[in-house]
Amino acid sequence: MKKPQVITLAHGAGGLLSQQLIAEEFAPLLMRGGQGLNDAAVVSFGDIRVAFSTDSFTVSPLFFPGGDIGSLAVHGTVNDIAMMGAEPRFLSLAFVIEEGFPAADLHHLGQSVAAATEHCGVTVVTGDTKVVERGAADGLFINTSGLGVVSPQADIEPARVQPGDAVLINGTIAQHGTAVMCAREELDVGGEIVSDSASVADVVRELIAALGEKVHALRDPTRGGVAATLNEVAGLAGVTIEIDQAELPIAPQVAGVCEILGLDPLQVACEGRFVAFVDGSVAEQALATMRSLNTGREAAIIGEVTTAGSARVQMRTPLGTTCLVQMPTGELLPRIC
Repeated sequence: MKKPQVITLAHGAGGLLSQQLIAEEFAPLLMRGGQGLNDAAVVSFGDIRVAFSTDSFTVSPLFFPGGDIGSLAVHGTVNDIAMMGAEPRFLSLAFVIEEGFPAADLHHLGQSVAAATEHCGVTVVTGDTKVVERGAADGLFINTSGLGVVSPQADIEPARVQPGDAVLINGTIAQHGTAVMCAREELDVGGEIVSDSASVADVVRELIAALGEKVHALRDPTRGGVAATLNEVAGLAGVTIEIDQAELPIAPQVAGVCEILGLDPLQVACEGRFVAFVDGSVAEQALATMRSLNTGREAAIIGEVTTAGSARVQMRTPLGTTCLVQMPTGELLPRIC
């Protein structure tokens, strides 16, 4: 792929161009510590393994059905920590505020952050505030970092994904992206679609406790959606992943909005979902464990890892045919996380 002359919004959408930007501009200069391209890095201090992640959040509108940029920032960082089999503990929080931002909205977002951290059982231990000139920050940006302690039972790494693994997701897909889109465009779709923004740390905790090292990999399908997540894992593990279209959990209203807007639900962001790759022998146990908790009650087994040696994702359709699930390209839904 030709190297870009300028950076576009598509480079931040979580798809193929995002991968290219990281691989060409950042990885050769900065990735010297042996860390992979996971949702968080795992570093060791003696016998203790710590998951460390950082993220920046920008969403338009700042307030949407089911959440806002404040709770989104907490959930997004907590979930990235959880994807390494870690218990989230501490967060940093930095606000970049545009001049003229309503003080009442800032107070509301502060309350939202406080409520989300309390619910997730994490503590904000450090932070920063910057105010920039009017027009320089799209209202408000939030940057976070997170720390968590990795469970001794966990061995989470995409390279461990292998043929025979089952692929599960803890709930319906595409709700966050469609909720934000409908709010931004003020679309009347015959009822409110609510974002799935939530912490999944509790489900991951129970999954690791029940299955231990039989949980091979975890990923949250944020930018680029499930399609990007599956393609990333397939590439890192060098395997073919096959999913069943009929088993994908999609709320009817979300499916309708995606059809009207010409969106592929597999490419629309989630913020309270994760994809789990587990040993096929424990697939049903994993499903039952997920469904035992509120944030996993709509969990489903959506596919399996079939072969090694060919990094690709394919989907069985209800017609009995098979099609490729491509890594998203171009600009997807802007400003959703």
